[in-house]
Amino acid sequence: MTKLVGIFGAGGAGRGIMPLARSMPDLAGAKLVFVDDGPAGQGNAEINGHSVVTFERFSTLQAAQKSIALAVADTRIRKTLAEKCRNADIPLQDVWSAQTVVMDEVVIGEGAIISPQVVITSNIRIGRCFHANIASYVEHDCEIGDYVTFAPSVRCNGNIVIGDFAYVGSNAVIRQGITIGEGAVVGMGAVVTKDVAPHTTVVGNPARVLYGRQHD
Repeated sequence: MTKLVGIFGAGGAGRGIMPLARSMPDLAGAKLVFVDDGPAGQGNAEINGHSVVTFERFSTLQAAQKSIALAVADTRIRKTLAEKCRNADIPLQDVWSAQTVVMDEVVIGEGAIISPQVVITSNIRIGRCFHANIASYVEHDCEIGDYVTFAPSVRCNGNIVIGDFAYVGSNAVIRQGITIGEGAVVGMGAVVTKDVAPHTTVVGNPARVLYGRQHD
């Protein structure tokens, strides 16, 4: 076996990412499995034609190359899993849809998962283990930290700064020039017109604080 690729997470996120990995030219000929330490990984389960193994079992499988894509939406858990992979000397795997559009001067860290119809325009910096779900976009001159998740159809307009571990819900709209603090949560459908403080949850149109504090 030349290459072994694990999709960490056999839930809905992982099952949505596996077909993207399977279609990537760079992974042609690779063996793809789900990695899951829950009940699915404890037996001889198979999901959508792919075996499910625990992380420990994956670590012992023989291959010339191994890598893991972290298909887990929770930002903090994703960091924990990334550290687990690093401690086991297993590199992170990027998974990109062929339908992704990336323009000029874009830098994205390792372990990114980019779903179909995502558009990332120009002069953008994004950290490690970024998840951009279906039909989201990132406009010009944005800075996005590590372990950030965009649910489907997020509209991230220009000159936005998003801190590490932020989660942005489906169909949220972030106005140009806004700062979203570390660990903040933007609810689904929210329209963000003011900065969001770290570790704060905002919801609604216009977005208001549900939990946390008003930005200084």
